[in-house]
Amino acid sequence: MPRSGAEARRRLREAALELYREQGYEATTTAQIAARAGVTERTYFRHFADKREVLFDGEDELRRVLVDAVATAPSELSPLGMLARAFTAAVPLFVAGRSVAERREEVIVVTAALQERAHAKSAALIEDMATALVDRGLARPSALLAAQIGMATFRRAIGAWDGRSASELESLIAAAAAEVRALS
Repeated sequence: MPRSGAEARRRLREAALELYREQGYEATTTAQIAARAGVTERTYFRHFADKREVLFDGEDELRRVLVDAVATAPSELSPLGMLARAFTAAVPLFVAGRSVAERREEVIVVTAALQERAHAKSAALIEDMATALVDRGLARPSALLAAQIGMATFRRAIGAWDGRSASELESLIAAAAAEVRALS
């Protein structure tokens, strides 16, 4: 039985990924996930609200890194520059979580409920980044547009990343940001 909350969360996430890949999302129960992780179902629900959330663990930390990076960005940066800085600040999280993200994506692409949750999580991140830009003085409509462009820019970079190194992902973020600037 894992003693730390972080260890329990990790084991639950791994168990869910294994079961979802083995038998599918719909056929997997939270009781099965808990049993495979070596915890009780009650413990599962102390950590996750439902069986979708187990795959999106770590989102709060990502949100914190992105928002903090926008909040502390040099004022001479453009809004898109602040967002590129934010995604670059989050590179260590993406590098550390790459193997989980790849396996998670395999499950998401074949599960409508998880696609919907992934879309909602992405929209929430865009909203949080827009709010951070508003807090920096940008008008809300412009902040929302910038956050959407920033997320699209990041998706372009992460889609081209082979997952090998942080420096490569940082370079791809910079290249995607330069591509956006060149389009304007």
